[in-house]
Amino acid sequence: MLATAWSAFKGALIHPIPLPILCGLLFAQSGLTLPTVVDRPLQLLGSAFGPIALVLVGVTLARTPMAGHLRQALWVSVSKNLVLPLLVGLCAWGMGITGMPLTVMVVAAALPVGANVFLFAQRYEVAQEVTTAAMGLSTVLALFTLSLVMTTMAWLN
Repeated sequence: MLATAWSAFKGALIHPIPLPILCGLLFAQSGLTLPTVVDRPLQLLGSAFGPIALVLVGVTLARTPMAGHLRQALWVSVSKNLVLPLLVGLCAWGMGITGMPLTVMVVAAALPVGANVFLFAQRYEVAQEVTTAAMGLSTVLALFTLSLVMTTMAWLN
């Protein structure tokens, strides 16, 4: 069991999502800077990666039929878009967090299923179809649920 836990921890740590984030945080804390000749092309590439990733996610969404996974995707979407913000709000409020910090936490929790979940599902080849369907459905539902959450938070403050 310990070997399995270590393998999962190591796999998550060297995964292409958290590893660059950790390296970037460590580099930023070091106070070092890159020479302009290196930094500028990296900035241009970094600016392009977000839109390219979204296009690739969109292509995958377009190729994945949601019909067979609609019930599971609806459950995930409602949980993510409504239940999670409620739980985050109650926990934060219980810890004494109020005002704008509470609103930011709750609204961030109400955002639809993101690309990182999709990337993890693709990487580990687990529940790829359900994840893709949930990502698409939660994004569509967010038009309504996010508006509801933001209105509720504005009313509470």
